[in-house]
Amino acid sequence: MLENYEIGPKLRQLRLRKKIALVDLGRHTGLSASMLSQLENGKLVPTLPTLARIAIVFDVGLEHFFADKRARRTFAIVRAADRLRFPEMADSPVPGYFFEVLAFGVTNKSIGAYIADFPQRQTEEVTFHQHEGAEFVHVLQGVLEINYQGESALLNAGDSVYFDATESHSYRGTSEEIARAIVVTTAARP
Repeated sequence: MLENYEIGPKLRQLRLRKKIALVDLGRHTGLSASMLSQLENGKLVPTLPTLARIAIVFDVGLEHFFADKRARRTFAIVRAADRLRFPEMADSPVPGYFFEVLAFGVTNKSIGAYIADFPQRQTEEVTFHQHEGAEFVHVLQGVLEINYQGESALLNAGDSVYFDATESHSYRGTSEEIARAIVVTTAARP
């Protein structure tokens, strides 16, 4: 009966879209890479708590694995108490930032929205990354340095920036007060 939902292929599609290895997904979810591989290949039927852990990491709701894509229009409320805080990378001893997904229960989103905290870091502690789509950052408090295409810009509370996220970029909190920002990312353009 569960085969009709194609949970394994949906899980694999999410993982490949985010370019996350099974081992890295395992670190984020607390599940073994072997178990995740068996889930993707349909050799193991996931429990709801297992699917919930995976859904949170990929910023989708459980309905992503069960819903008909022709379902009703999206309207999702996320309560502050339900959000989870994650480090930039699960295994990083000194993460560059921490984030909370603001709309984690929504499937097939065209944007991702996050609250991110950027502790004060030294330049050598910064890691660069890139991803599909565009990105918008609005600083709520503190001072945030963004490095983009080899140039640095300091953003103070109230400042915003929009950029093509396919270019390598990094963030660094520079104030004693943790820099906090709203970060919005868009899906890849067709």
